[in-house]
Amino acid sequence: MNKKATVLDSSAIKRALTRIAHEILEKNKGVEGLTLVGIKTRGIPLAKRLRDKILEIEGVEVPLGELDITLYRDDLSHAENNQEPKINETRINDQIYGKKLILIDDVLFTGRTVRAAMDAIVDQGRPSQIQLAVLVDRGHRELPIRADYIGKNIPTSQEEVIVVELGETDDKDQVSIYEK
Repeated sequence: MNKKATVLDSSAIKRALTRIAHEILEKNKGVEGLTLVGIKTRGIPLAKRLRDKILEIEGVEVPLGELDITLYRDDLSHAENNQEPKINETRINDQIYGKKLILIDDVLFTGRTVRAAMDAIVDQGRPSQIQLAVLVDRGHRELPIRADYIGKNIPTSQEEVIVVELGETDDKDQVSIYEK
């Protein structure tokens, strides 16, 4: 793949997450009943950063969960090299019944990851609401899913790939567009 451009650097990612944190607080009129849930892999560090930003703004630490959607994906039969998928742990320590869950992921593309995440959440309990926060919305939806909070809209072609790198997983913060 050839790198076309870096569209978000570390400062831009930080600004986007600060804005998303403020939007979450405004829409939900504070933190009452909120639980943040990061979708593995890069949704988890983004959720932690949002939790820290909300703590900084409101002085309250919002519960945080980690969600592995591997078993809920509809494309498991197409796994590379016919290998079994690696199953990670799902941890949602807070009771989710009646809570407002904010699902957090790095990129919204077809909507299939979000659908799988909602299936996994409903198996854990029944929240009063599920909202979606993403760092990047690149378009090309296959399902009728939209984000409530978006760091940046980056229209792409099908031949382009968005790569999110975060310090916690990749040793640097940036979002880039690559061409297949």
